[in-house]
Amino acid sequence: MTELDRHPGVPVTVVMPTYNEAANLPRMAELVLGLPIDGLHLKIVDDSSPDGTGRLAEELAEKYNWDGRRRMSVLHRTEKDGLGRAYVAGMSAALEEGAAYVVQMDADGSHPAEAVPRMLGTAVASGVGLVVGSRYVEGGSLDEDWGMHRVLLSRFANRYARAVLGTKIRDITAGFNLWSAATLRDIDLATLDSAGYSFQVELKYKAVRAGHSAVEIPIRFEERTEGVSKMTLRTQLESAVVPIRLRLKHR
Repeated sequence: MTELDRHPGVPVTVVMPTYNEAANLPRMAELVLGLPIDGLHLKIVDDSSPDGTGRLAEELAEKYNWDGRRRMSVLHRTEKDGLGRAYVAGMSAALEEGAAYVVQMDADGSHPAEAVPRMLGTAVASGVGLVVGSRYVEGGSLDEDWGMHRVLLSRFANRYARAVLGTKIRDITAGFNLWSAATLRDIDLATLDSAGYSFQVELKYKAVRAGHSAVEIPIRFEERTEGVSKMTLRTQLESAVVPIRLRLKHR
């Protein structure tokens, strides 16, 4: 018997921001909603994707909600103002709807959906406020299709942020995370400053500062098969500045 068997029906919401992910979304919805978690809900946060991702998400929600269970919902945003803002909107909505745990997950297939039950089981068993799907603990790995420059940049970004902030989380830039509702409420999502990918760093740093423990479990990070990366020079620059700003702010 697993921890999930002992705690059936735990309300868990997977928050998945999208922008031009129509090619990936049907497969991701199938993978997530096929997980053996009774209380699972998938919330898509779409930033008015020109490729019709938002409309497709509504069609998928109608498909998966046919039996009277609200298993999938769509939050439409009219302004594309960063991944962090999309997550804040989706996570805030999940908390208002009664989620006990909230999962951050990309829509491009890079995060292994099959790891979610393991992350949830770890959180329920240990009582930690954060479980990180980590590329940089023993057993974690990156897709071989990643170029060496991307591997080096990712590893440097993690070491840099860890050194500046003095945190022990090895994959502090990870975007695949499971949070307890209590942790997110203590952080106060409305106070987060970061708009881009550095949101991941700020959120973890504030959770640890608030006294919440984190556990990292190994995952294999896959390369996206469809679409293009949303990482820009601007987001990379923000990621370099945010750790210093956080450290100065919380000296």
